[in-house]
Amino acid sequence: MPKFAAQFRYLDKERRDEVRPRHREYLKGLFEQGKIVMSGPWADDSGAMAVFEVADEAEARELLAADPYNEAGVVGDLQVREWQVIFPP
Repeated sequence: MPKFAAQFRYLDKERRDEVRPRHREYLKGLFEQGKIVMSGPWADDSGAMAVFEVADEAEARELLAADPYNEAGVVGDLQVREWQVIFPP
């Protein structure tokens, strides 16, 4: 199944902190369903990245749109790209 890397920056860190528990519960559910491989914030806390394992880019974008961060207006400069993993094979 293809993988898609999504990266974005935080627009409002105060609002992000308020919504973070719901965001993490949402991601935990996606992980348990096998739809997200990994995710986390950048070390400088300016944004985050997530790797989805879904059928296509449209599904990745649908999952991102339903994320509490997106619904709360925390996400900016969202980029989603298909990622061709070489290692591990």
